Amino acid sequence: MSFALPPWLAHALRAQRGPIPWNAVVRGALSAGPILLVAVLADRTSLGVVAAIAAMLAGINDRPGSRRVSVKRIGVPALAGAVGMFLGTTAGEHIGAVPLTVLLTLVGLVAGGVSAVGPVASGAGTQLLVASAIGAGMPLPEGGGLRAVVYLGGACWLLALRLVLPTPGALVGDFRFDGEREAVAEVYEAVAALLDAVGSENATARRVALTAALDHAQDALTGPRLRRYASSAAERRLHAQYAAALPLAEAATALAWAEEAVPGRASAGPRRLAVAVRENTHTGPLPAPARSAPALRALDDALLRAAEAFDRGRGGDLHKRRLTVRGVLRSVFGAGGREYGLRVALCFGASVAVAQALHHSHWYGEHQHWYWLPATTVFLVKPDLGPLVSRVLCRAAGTVLGALVFAGFALVLPRPEGLIALVAVSGALIPVATRHFAAQTAVVTVLVLALVMVGGEPQASAGRITETLLACAIVLIVGHLPMPGQRGGGVRSRLAAASGAAEAYLTHVLRETERPVPRELARPVLRQTARPVPRGAASVVRDTPTDDARARRWTLRREAYRALAEARTAIALAAAELPALARHSEGSDEIVAVLEGIVDTTTACAVHLDDSGRLAPEQVKRLTELLHELGRLDEGRGRVGVRLPDVPLAG
Repeated sequence: MSFALPPWLAHALRAQRGPIPWNAVVRGALSAGPILLVAVLADRTSLGVVAAIAAMLAGINDRPGSRRVSVKRIGVPALAGAVGMFLGTTAGEHIGAVPLTVLLTLVGLVAGGVSAVGPVASGAGTQLLVASAIGAGMPLPEGGGLRAVVYLGGACWLLALRLVLPTPGALVGDFRFDGEREAVAEVYEAVAALLDAVGSENATARRVALTAALDHAQDALTGPRLRRYASSAAERRLHAQYAAALPLAEAATALAWAEEAVPGRASAGPRRLAVAVRENTHTGPLPAPARSAPALRALDDALLRAAEAFDRGRGGDLHKRRLTVRGVLRSVFGAGGREYGLRVALCFGASVAVAQALHHSHWYGEHQHWYWLPATTVFLVKPDLGPLVSRVLCRAAGTVLGALVFAGFALVLPRPEGLIALVAVSGALIPVATRHFAAQTAVVTVLVLALVMVGGEPQASAGRITETLLACAIVLIVGHLPMPGQRGGGVRSRLAAASGAAEAYLTHVLRETERPVPRELARPVLRQTARPVPRGAASVVRDTPTDDARARRWTLRREAYRALAEARTAIALAAAELPALARHSEGSDEIVAVLEGIVDTTTACAVHLDDSGRLAPEQVKRLTELLHELGRLDEGRGRVGVRLPDVPLAG
């Protein structure tokens, strides 16, 4: 009889794997430590502490990816942190404990709602809260404006290191490219892996890996830029290579849907394209796959177009929708944003209130900094950082370990030079420690305790452990309190986005490309349209779609698969909560599985329509079954705890 750990405990013990990012380690060593050293030598230690804290938080956001992505991933949260530092410092100097608690609670409400928009927004919300707590609770002689500027400068120092220092892969072709080239090459590798897995039990996992590779490459290429379009020939060539991978991915997905084994040489072409991307060379001759089926013919055509795109390199559409103001507001004020914001506001506000009460009752004794409690709560209450109990266990264990390690170092290291060296070493360890929340907490605890001791505070390991355990208790209690409205808002909002994206993709394939709509699908897809369905539509042959129609289709397909991946991630995190919280999202994985089946089948339909102009009977049958199954799950939404939007797909 095998023993399985409960999901909430298994998640706490799970760690990410991969090679050590030595380039990020070097940047971490050159960030907070040297900043603090310069500040101490210039006799502006307090400002150095603020800048080093900003560099530390920026180091947590310094994840693998391209330089363009790092500008947004590091820069946007840094701006939010500077705003929080100014707001917290100004409020802490001019208002009392009760108004300060109310103000920071409102800041928590805003930061929590904004965090539902996406990973970068979540990082911005985190730094906004942490910096506002530090600004209000750290008694420094400088005013809020100067602190905010110094905070932003500390983060920008790490960002400058990220942009200037070379990274692996940056010396091939154009120096500006590091993660972009490897990300595009991984897409072609993922296409080849999916082709190898067609007809096997690994096909679904390979398709998921292909989606992840496309998402990563798309993000790497669409980072912020001074100009709207690619400005260099090398960048246009890279964009063309990414765009050429989309029809290959579409054909490979259609072959996986058909579950028919393909010739072994079918994957050789995408692998040669991957090598050409990595080495920035021409493709050379590509093996021609068999053309015995529509999807195989589509694969062969896509290889020919890819070879042409690699040679010409005239750029290509990245097929990604821009984030609109309406979409942001929908995320912030939707079910997920409301629940997220309310939980963050309650936890952050309660921790500020408790910290203020302890501070004014002189519980801290000679330690006047009360910000540790609310700052710890921020990292514990963020749902996107992991399940609640997992975060609490990892945070408690990491803080205890980090505090004990620092206490030992504090006894033997000379001051301040030994502590500055400890800050530099901790900064170098952060990129490795981010693979597990407990390890990250331990390293950050050592770094912060060293910073505040350099700033003049006595050794405070025992107090940090006590405050962390208190923060854990606050988050556990508030996190399990009954909330107004329906719980599981984050999962429900992701499901709604995935359902809407799948509907848009299916509708486009069957209608907007002027394709015939079979009678079996007319009602579920077109029930809200006024356009009549022509008689005998299933047997009508239409012209091939235009390039614009294909580009629109690929954009919608990318959006559908990305939304499904985000829903899967949210469901996996919700399932690892304690049963009291996990039950609110039960059955969500069934809905996502059906939606994934609809999107996969739609992709197969698109490829078949391009080839013959009509849908195959098995595709009509499969789509009809999936739509009915989705409708059945929608009717049982009280059972699954998820409310799907009333869209044609669920009809």
